[in-house]
Amino acid sequence: MHIHILGICGTFMGGVALLARAAGHTVTGCDANVYPPMSTQLAEQGIGLTEGYDPAQLDLAPDMFVIGNAISRGNPLLEAILDRGLPYVSGPQWLAEHVLAGRWVLAVAGTHGKTTTTSLLAWMLEDAGLAPGFLVGGVPKNFGLSARLTDSPFFVIEADEYDTAFCDKRSKFVHYRPRTLILNNLEFDHADIFPDLAAIETQFHHLVRTMPRSARIVANATEGALRRVLARGLWSELEWFEDAAGWSSAAGDDDSQAAFYLGGQELGRVSMPLAGRHNRANALAAIAAARHVGVPPQQAIASLARFAGIKRRLEAVGEVGGVTVYDDFAHHPTAIALTIEGLRRRQPAGRILAVLEPRSNTMKLGVMKAELPGSLAQADKVYCYTHGLSWQAEETLAPLGERVRCDADLDALVAAVSGEALPGDHVLVMSNGGFGGVHGKLLDALAARFAVRGG
Repeated sequence: MHIHILGICGTFMGGVALLARAAGHTVTGCDANVYPPMSTQLAEQGIGLTEGYDPAQLDLAPDMFVIGNAISRGNPLLEAILDRGLPYVSGPQWLAEHVLAGRWVLAVAGTHGKTTTTSLLAWMLEDAGLAPGFLVGGVPKNFGLSARLTDSPFFVIEADEYDTAFCDKRSKFVHYRPRTLILNNLEFDHADIFPDLAAIETQFHHLVRTMPRSARIVANATEGALRRVLARGLWSELEWFEDAAGWSSAAGDDDSQAAFYLGGQELGRVSMPLAGRHNRANALAAIAAARHVGVPPQQAIASLARFAGIKRRLEAVGEVGGVTVYDDFAHHPTAIALTIEGLRRRQPAGRILAVLEPRSNTMKLGVMKAELPGSLAQADKVYCYTHGLSWQAEETLAPLGERVRCDADLDALVAAVSGEALPGDHVLVMSNGGFGGVHGKLLDALAARFAVRGG
């Protein structure tokens, strides 16, 4: 089958492209915005990319057009497909029918931590010799790619609650029908498609309703929203984590260590490769889920020590003159706060200079702007890129006082950060997009500054 993917450079659709290619299909695609790491992965796999959505792409004559959820009515290529009556399908539906069918799907859902937990779970199964297939919304460094298809019956997938496509407004994860499901947490997000938290809870319960009686849900006991979801009806097995009577964890001898428990009995301790209590909870959920497919908890805990991390998840991308630049995908206030907290615990010395792009649709709308000052409170300096915002960042972040600089000019923001940074500082860049290549610009600016000083 030849499929042509609209919106191919999105994290999810790019993963679908890689899986389709591995399954032997001919894959081409198009997108308006192309940036690494997905563009690099697609190029390495020899997948043909077309810039833009010119209707001339109909001449490729694929067997099926696969439509990404970023594609809306009015898109010229989509309109041409509809006018001609050509076959099309959403990415999640194509994946469910051509990749997930007949496999034991392990899905990870929640507002935060999906990519990390999915990567950890895939690695635990890999380290145990189960060779799972997977689709992750990032690039786990143990694998070097975001999606993989194998002959294994197990497939690990990041289960996103965002809507499926222009023609299907259910959450993507409703298509996946998992036999093992992690419910990590649940907060309000995606204000562009959900009116309130209750609407998201309904989608989560749609997911729960698709699971067989023999399936298992591993859910966070501290999350009231998840308890409400499961109170609507539960037909599968349930295990709680972050629960003294179930799965629990604690910091070890120091903050880099973690101890894991089941029913109060210690299962093992390990030096955590990921910073922060939230990542300890992510690891705990993955350990519990891995046990459902036969991986002993002690083995899963040992695998943690060999986990190499994930690109764009508190990833150190360079160091110049004693200043380290990090890249992180955080864009929700809760994730921003946890990321800063994790870096502070891992790197107690030196200042944290937070560089934020409020790029998600929810943040651009300003729905959670009131929570931003609190989420950034642990940063020593805050630099906010205001291009494209519909609200006044200066006013919103005023409670942080003189620690804040807001600017719609990216080069000016880079100059301000590089001019402020001192040896031993940590520059933490947070965005769910490419952020105009700010990481490289910061490293170049720091190199120029310290070279001048050294001369």
